[in-house]
Amino acid sequence: MIYLDFQKAFDRVPHERLILKLAAHGIDGKQLECIEKWLLDRKQRVVINGVFSGRKDVLSGVPQGCVLGPLLFVIYINYIDEFIVSLILKFADDTKIYHVVNSSTAIENLRSDLHNLVAWSNEWQMLFNVKKCKVMHLDKGYNNPKADYVMDGSVLQSVSEDNDLGVIVSDDFKWEKQCCEAMKKLIEY
Repeated sequence: MIYLDFQKAFDRVPHERLILKLAAHGIDGKQLECIEKWLLDRKQRVVINGVFSGRKDVLSGVPQGCVLGPLLFVIYINYIDEFIVSLILKFADDTKIYHVVNSSTAIENLRSDLHNLVAWSNEWQMLFNVKKCKVMHLDKGYNNPKADYVMDGSVLQSVSEDNDLGVIVSDDFKWEKQCCEAMKKLIEY
């Protein structure tokens, strides 16, 4: 399983391209106009010690803290899996790919998928934070050879556990760490 991490995911979505994708998904008329007005012509400024900067145009990003932001993000990255053979799971900006790896062909398929994902990310201006992308070698009888995987010239860090949407997942499929963390929170409460 490879956990993917987008650089500043919600801040990077280019508005003009998002509008085109929404239209391609059949969103039009007043709905599209409403979303366009919500996204376009936004400005922001910085205040430090009471001193205001000039206002700057906001050309990318989906608003956070609302239901529509993650939905717009998923619509934007929806076709990320168009040129990959591995299975992909997308939940807002938490994206992962997985593939049964039990042969040299399967290793090359997964490596090719990573190459295609990087190409997609460059084309669609949604770069990965490769330092935060991780690989977890799961082995439940499949004899996973635990190969190295590379994204954008960097070997991905291999981990034995990771926090996946609030649940600690381990490469041995045991729940001990998750149960301990839940008990710790219960005791603190």
